[in-house]
Amino acid sequence: MTTLLTREWDVHFRRRGRGAPKELHSNREPEEAPARPVRLARVARLMALALRFETLLRNGAVANYAELARLGHVSCARISQILNLLYLAPDIQEELLFLIRQGRGRDSIYLARLQRIAAHFDWAKQRRLWHELRTVTGMPVVEDPVRR
Repeated sequence: MTTLLTREWDVHFRRRGRGAPKELHSNREPEEAPARPVRLARVARLMALALRFETLLRNGAVANYAELARLGHVSCARISQILNLLYLAPDIQEELLFLIRQGRGRDSIYLARLQRIAAHFDWAKQRRLWHELRTVTGMPVVEDPVRR
């Protein structure tokens, strides 16, 4: 003899505009609206990856760029592009690490734009070019409360 349990809920699907993901709402009121997760910009993730790659190379966990490329299923050239971010001035690297994604669509700051900045060895010139890039893209300047 089997016992069958049945539960019933009112479920409502709602879309917020064309192509938006469906949201599932039950008949119960949420206690607090969940906070939307902060999405980091792609270059922020690439900067973190560059720092991780550097640690792996320095500690001897991987032998060279070719091994990193093989493990990541990318080309050696792509590994070089990512590791070129390490040539940026430390304050620019820090800003990149905390760069959040602005709205929808493509990020206005992408790796190719940063490669041009990293190609200069003078950090003062890098900072000047970084400031120009932020101005052109309309990226808000994040004030660090520690530096005040």
